[in-house]
Amino acid sequence: MKKWLLPTIALLLVLLAAYVAAGPWLAIRGISEAIEQRDAARLARHVDFPALRINLKAQLDDQLVRRAGSDMQSSLFGVMALGVAGRLTGAAVDVMVTPAGISALLQGHGVWKRATGDTADGDTWGPPAPARPLQGARGRYESLSRFTATRPLDDGGSVVFVLSRQGLHWRLTDITLPLDAPH
Repeated sequence: MKKWLLPTIALLLVLLAAYVAAGPWLAIRGISEAIEQRDAARLARHVDFPALRINLKAQLDDQLVRRAGSDMQSSLFGVMALGVAGRLTGAAVDVMVTPAGISALLQGHGVWKRATGDTADGDTWGPPAPARPLQGARGRYESLSRFTATRPLDDGGSVVFVLSRQGLHWRLTDITLPLDAPH
């Protein structure tokens, strides 16, 4: 019995390490399937919505201030306008980056795809072509608890999906948008 205990423990540790190492790809697959099936509840298992909201708000606020420039930031009217704009973008992120908000976006995506004739089987009455935001993404570990999947865009920019390890599971915690791309 003792001679099987050590190899069994070693095998279990190797399997656990393999599961954790494969975790980002499993999470990406889960996200992709949830989006394709328009299943917001399943998507919520793979997305840390509070962390994602905080990170997206910070990106949008930073971009708003950068684009406003120093002249806008130095005037009283500009500061008030930036404050209002920041609250509006924050409210939009709060509404949209939730399971219900994502569900609404996916429903709108489906309606738009049907209206433009972009269906899975080419039939106008067929199901809409699924959204595939992670298709073609290249993944890499940045640390033992951070993984990024970078998806190039047609305009030369890219979107970076950041997954963080939370215990043994990986969840989407940030999406770095190509906000600084040239116009």
